[in-house]
Order: sequence, then C-alpha cells, then structure tokens
Amino acid sequence: MDPAIAALFRLFIYALIVAIFLRAILSWFPVDPHAPYYRFLVRLTEPLLEPIRRVLPRLGMIDLSPMVVLLLLYLMLSVVNRLASG
Repeated sequence: MDPAIAALFRLFIYALIVAIFLRAILSWFPVDPHAPYYRFLVRLTEPLLEPIRRVLPRLGMIDLSPMVVLLLLYLMLSVVNRLASG
C-alpha cells in the first residue's frame, strides 16, 4: 500500500477514534443536543454506533457500542499498518 494512502487511512481512523471518545465522555454530562459541536459528533459517529446498538443489548444504563466500535477501529488500524509495512 502506498504510504500516503496509508497515512490518510490512519488519519481518518484516528479522527473517528477521537470523535467516539469525545461523544462517550460528553454522554456523562448534560449537553445541549442542539449545540453545533454535538450535532457534528452525532452525525459523524452515529453511522458506526447504530448498527452495533441494534445487535448488542444495553447493560442497564451502559452502552457498550462505543467500546465495540473502538475495538473494530483499532483492528482496522492494525490492518492498515500491516498492509503499509509490506
């Protein structure tokens, strides 16, 4: 894989990881759901989280979908790194 393409994939994956962490942390605090930054985070992360939520049941008040998506993103990152190295 071309190093520039691998770098773009890594950047995209890291941006998604940061967005999911931010959304998970913000879920612990009262946040205005109409705030532009929050709507941006929801629009960016919801396509990844929603399919997992449909399959994985909640454990009381705990939503495990961000953890599952983060694990999948780290797996994708490792695949990109392996493809980029040879």
